[in-house]
Amino acid sequence: MHPDIQSKFATYPEHVRPAMLYLRSLMFSVAEEHQLGNVVETLSWGEPSYRVKLGSAVRMDWKPKDPNHYFMFFHCQTKLVDTFRELYSDTLAFQGNRAILLELNRELPDDIIRHCLEMAFTYKNRKYLPLLGM
Repeated sequence: MHPDIQSKFATYPEHVRPAMLYLRSLMFSVAEEHQLGNVVETLSWGEPSYRVKLGSAVRMDWKPKDPNHYFMFFHCQTKLVDTFRELYSDTLAFQGNRAILLELNRELPDDIIRHCLEMAFTYKNRKYLPLLGM
């Protein structure tokens, strides 16, 4: 983990850090599972950001102003969040067309989050398909 990323994770409260680290591990796991190449991990707008060559970047963060949630952010000009909403509105909560809201005190729906990450990390090959090919 790059020192800048380590520093960012160190700023999260003790009860938040495990959820953020687990979400980070899913980023790498999905990329490896689908053979999507190296994951580039950077800070973007002060938030951990993850990207593979043929995908759209996924950022994540926790905000003190909404202490019960952490977020996965997607580029707002993609069809990603609209597609996630169509597929998973019964399970996931959203913030506009840019984020999935995840609850700290609720079990992460792993399969669904993995699927969302797969769609984001393969976005350049899917962006012209209805519902991103789902």
